Amino acid sequence: MPLNRKATAQWNGDLKTGKGTFSATSGAFKDLPYSFTTRFEGTPGTNPEELIAAAHAACFSMAFSGQLGSASLTPEYVRTTATLNFEKTDVGWTAISIHLDTHAKVPGATNEQFEAAAQNAKVGCPVSRLLNTKIELTATMDK
Repeated sequence: MPLNRKATAQWNGDLKTGKGTFSATSGAFKDLPYSFTTRFEGTPGTNPEELIAAAHAACFSMAFSGQLGSASLTPEYVRTTATLNFEKTDVGWTAISIHLDTHAKVPGATNEQFEAAAQNAKVGCPVSRLLNTKIELTATMDK
């Protein structure tokens, strides 16, 4: 049976001066504000692309832990930063790539096991499979 996850968004007004909010039906966040300036001009606040990056970092970290577990390895931690590169192209603003930068401490892992698990997580993570963009990965095993 499929799992369903929902979020809602509302936008009020025109593109440049309007304002919006989004919420997760789980209650994890409610009425987070966003605007043209938080999205395109660096004004403090969040935006859809930042939420996509956060979701990808979280999903990849879990998938990496799962891949390590399949190799009978348990990470002490997995820390991932996802950087979504967003550019104006001939068809409009486009997420052209995401770079995952992960650091993990995995007692007993060889470099080969670590790298294989990272690559498998990169392609197997549900958010990676959802996105239609180039996904790059830098994986560092901390000692």
